[in-house]
Amino acid sequence: MVAAEYEVDKKKSNVKWNGKKVTGEHYGTIKLKSGTLEVEDNKIESGTFHMDMTSIVNEDLKSKSTNAKLVGHLKSDDFFSVDKHPVSTLVLTNVKHKTGNVYVFSGNLTIKGITHPVSFDASVDVDNDKLTANGKIEVDRTLYDIKFRSGKFFPDLGNKLIYDTFSLDFNIVATAGAGTAMLITK
Repeated sequence: MVAAEYEVDKKKSNVKWNGKKVTGEHYGTIKLKSGTLEVEDNKIESGTFHMDMTSIVNEDLKSKSTNAKLVGHLKSDDFFSVDKHPVSTLVLTNVKHKTGNVYVFSGNLTIKGITHPVSFDASVDVDNDKLTANGKIEVDRTLYDIKFRSGKFFPDLGNKLIYDTFSLDFNIVATAGAGTAMLITK
């Protein structure tokens, strides 16, 4: 069997976040710092992604001052503690075929130095030295010590409640490095 390592193209790939609250939602992007995927027989076997938490951007607030205030709050200890934890990591540990080009991925997500298992569906296409994948991960923020305005920890928040689950929508583009030079015989 032949395996190849694919490297994520950080310029063509993106991660979009979305967090909801009783009175609305906020959304934006997080840049990938790096990522690699091990592919064997056109199937992803494993992978590691590093998200640059210092790159959090909000896209829904048009006022520069309000936008900066929200991003600063997201980077604070109330949320992602970016000064202490500038990188979040997803390590893929298992991949199972679901149907067509859709796979179920299992792995470990680390945010703020806290690791928990995650599982999500993603569609994947491998065409020679190019791989594309897209899907959505639903994350329970309270598992990662992000308790700010959570109904689990603070009763009677009313319209100040922020829902515990946020989503990470991802579109990944990766290429096999240097063609056959990256191929590894197992």
